[in-house]
Amino acid sequence: MKTRTLGPQNNPLEVSALGLGCMPMAGVGRNMYGEADRKESFATIDRAIELGVTFFDTAEVYGPYKNEELLGEAIRGRRERLVIATKFGFDIQDGETKGTDSRPENVRAACEGCLKRLGIETIDLFYQHRVDPNVPIEDTVGAMARLIEEGKVRHLGLSEAGADTIRRAHATHPITALQSEYSLWERTIEEEILPLVQDLGIGFVPYSPLGRGFLTGQIKRFEDLPEGDYRRNDPRYQGENFQKNLEMVEVVETVARRHKRSAAQVALAWLLHQGDFIVPIPGSKRRATLEDSMAAAELKLTREDLDDLDAAAPVGGTAGPRYGERMMSMVRR
Repeated sequence: MKTRTLGPQNNPLEVSALGLGCMPMAGVGRNMYGEADRKESFATIDRAIELGVTFFDTAEVYGPYKNEELLGEAIRGRRERLVIATKFGFDIQDGETKGTDSRPENVRAACEGCLKRLGIETIDLFYQHRVDPNVPIEDTVGAMARLIEEGKVRHLGLSEAGADTIRRAHATHPITALQSEYSLWERTIEEEILPLVQDLGIGFVPYSPLGRGFLTGQIKRFEDLPEGDYRRNDPRYQGENFQKNLEMVEVVETVARRHKRSAAQVALAWLLHQGDFIVPIPGSKRRATLEDSMAAAELKLTREDLDDLDAAAPVGGTAGPRYGERMMSMVRR
């Protein structure tokens, strides 16, 4: 597996060119993408390490807590060469998320909990999961920076932050990475945020790089989604939106056939071609999908491929909002 660096040149974080998003192994409150088999989840993490993946992404709210516990158990005894990223920032009470909480006291409490569940002494990349509108970002990042001074955290990150928040946070303490949704399915990040982080020397970590599975071409009908799957309520999977978005996938599949590769590999390779400061984290809970995704690191797309994909999936070209109203209110703050 090739490597890339996140963050400023004077303090870079080296990671595998593709990371593993662990959320499908235990999602937010439930398994968001259908049921996950615990044994297969462990086997998937094992296989990722065998393939040279060093970058593993989790969060306290996944489960909640169960995802960190699973990852911590899976990496026990071989933590040294791995880069572990986790996220805080929600008010979690009795297993339920009640809103955001990035008060300095919660930053510290969350960090202690994450370290314990992961079974590690230092978090390599500690993200604020969602910006808390009730707490100045300077206060939150200041508290995060103190964790670096204490050796509990190595690098700081933000997730789904707006441009002004990113600037203010970075002025308080250097930010190594921004994690936000980015893919052929969701390109609005290119309008302001992506140029900003590149200018500031901040790495970019796209989550949902396969459009929540849509870009894999494996979902041809709404009925293909299992009962209880989060995507059954996703606006882009509904009715006319679903049918319109299939047109984009058809082009991805056409490019895939040129290279005798999967659609997922093409979608991930497209992201890798957008800049060497970008490190996607496709989620997986099975070895088969993991192996397919990781092969994208070796796929070279041609200028024709890139032009065809850009034309099929322009900025704002996907039908439907990426989240419902409540979730959209929590991004780009």
